[in-house]
Formats: sequence, structure tokens, C-alpha cells
Amino acid sequence: MIIENIDKGKAFDWGKTSADYAKFRDIYPQTFYDMILELGLCKDGQKVLDLGTGTGVLPRNMYKYGAKWTAADVSENQIQQAKLLASESDMDIDFFVAGAEKVSFPDDTFDVITACQCIWYFNHDITAPQFAKMLKKGGKFLILYMGWLPFEDEIAGKSEEIILKYNPNWTGCGDKVHPVLVPEQYLEFFTLKIRKEVRVDIPFSREGWHGRMRACRGVGASMTGNTLAAWDKEHMDMLENNATENFLVKHYISIAELEVLK
Repeated sequence: MIIENIDKGKAFDWGKTSADYAKFRDIYPQTFYDMILELGLCKDGQKVLDLGTGTGVLPRNMYKYGAKWTAADVSENQIQQAKLLASESDMDIDFFVAGAEKVSFPDDTFDVITACQCIWYFNHDITAPQFAKMLKKGGKFLILYMGWLPFEDEIAGKSEEIILKYNPNWTGCGDKVHPVLVPEQYLEFFTLKIRKEVRVDIPFSREGWHGRMRACRGVGASMTGNTLAAWDKEHMDMLENNATENFLVKHYISIAELEVLK
């Protein structure tokens, strides 16, 4: 995948990091899911479409709350992992391979559409009207994000420095607490109901944080060969010298709830 305003146009492929993604990126705290449930969403028989699902972290973790989930991702490898993980827990989730722009269902099919950690990858001129059509009257579009805070957390900051050493084109760095992106195209079809940010501390082991970093766009999805091997060594050395075996990393959760205009 190449997107001009992401990583200065450098190609990335989530499929290359699917194994790490499946193992190390299921890290959202219960607070994350509670924020969704407090909105009355993704529960009790609602039909939910999760786009950019990756390995299905959101639908798998919220499955127990009773929604009927359908989920898509542009990467075949990601969907393979999602299906495997769901089947291991006997979850009936309809996973399929498709970019958000290619997903099409009849009008008024879903109660909720979710986009978690992926809104900036969509072609909003296409997806904004398409999402609105697929939602029922009163339906919600939920944009979700959780990121680490490199200027407030020493380990997160050092990890970013090492990524940028080996991948200076990576633009997923330097995050601060801010409202999640709501592209203007959606405001023609939706009313912005809620924006909310909450700080959280996420526990990691050294292996877990290293894996989380490997499974980010700037590392496993874009580095290869000797570059990735060199990053692996330097990042683990940094953790061994600067982090205890188990530690917390400062993050924040940011959500936006939009209601379709129908």
C-alpha cells in the first residue's frame, strides 16, 4: 500500500507483520471497550461492520456483548489470522478481504460501523457516502484510536528514536493527546455527537513491547532483511538497558461517535 501523505509515500504491507500483529497488538484495556459500551454500541444483537479490522481485535474482544459482527480488511494475511483466532474461541464472525472503499452492502444494513486505528487509510470521498447508505436510520459511525505518548513516556520515546533511525520516512511518530481524526467529508452525511479522550497506562513485558513495536507500520510492515534485523537487536538492547521486565507505557484513547443523517 502507498498513500502519499503517510510515511512520505513509502510502501507498507500489513500482511508482512500479521503474525506479530496477532500476537502482540491485542492490548486495548477494558476501559477502551467500556467507552464503547457506555455509548450503547456494539452490543445486544446490533449488526456491526468493522472496517480495517486487522486481526479482528475489536470484534473478537466485543463478541461476548452480543452484537453480530461482520469485518473486513484489505490484507489477506490479516484476515487469515483473524479467522484463525476467532475459530479458536468458537466465534461466529464474518471476516472477508476488502478495502473499505470496496465494501458494499444493501442500504440500511448495519446499526454501527467501526473504524479502529485505520481512519487515515480510507478514501473518504468514497467511504463517507457509502457508510451513510449502509447504516440504518439513527445508525452510528464510531472512529477509535489508542496511541502511546512518546514525549511523556521514556520507553515510548526511545523506541520512536530507534524506529526513525532505520526508517526516517515513518510519520507515525510524535503523538500527543488530541481528538481522533474526523475527516470533513463525513460531516456532510453525519452529525458529530461525541469526541472524548482518556489517558491510560498499558502494561507490557519487554517481549510484549518489542512485539508491539515490530507490529507497527514503521517496522514490520515496511522494514525488511538486514534493516529489520538491526532494528530488532538495537531495540531489544535498549529495553534490556532501560526497562524492567514488566512496565507501563503511557497511552491515550480517543473516540468519536457520529450519527447518520437520515
